[in-house]
Amino acid sequence: MAIKYYSDDWPTNSAKEAFEKAVFTNTQKTNARIEAEIAMFESNIVVYKFAQDLHFFVTGGEDENELILATVLQGFFDAVGILLRGNVDQKEALENLDLILLCLDEIVDGGIVLETDANVIAGKVASGSMDAGASLSEQTFTQAFASAKELTRSLLK
Repeated sequence: MAIKYYSDDWPTNSAKEAFEKAVFTNTQKTNARIEAEIAMFESNIVVYKFAQDLHFFVTGGEDENELILATVLQGFFDAVGILLRGNVDQKEALENLDLILLCLDEIVDGGIVLETDANVIAGKVASGSMDAGASLSEQTFTQAFASAKELTRSLLK
């Protein structure tokens, strides 16, 4: 489970867990697979979407704009899809939990939405997660070219 809280509405872990269970229980029987669904729950707007065996949720206060929350959810959902190469299921999500958490960090910082474009989010996460030991086939052409330039410069010194 990848969760980030940006308010103190739930001060304890048990309060957070109770909220999460209640939201899950109230939404699990809906069919939010194609389009995101929007619901009110305990004075919070909950926007959610399901894919395979994963459930994606974005919540906000009752005064938040539902369209912005839906855009955040869609950006996150699409960025995860890009990073997991379309294999958006529980197994892939657990194996790549670090990338999913980085997506959350790229989208929201301290409760402020920074980015909603899935390609930009996935690009930032992918470029930040590529290390020197990654194979060239895993890198984009631009990253591979930059790595080759750096290697050439270091060899010529």
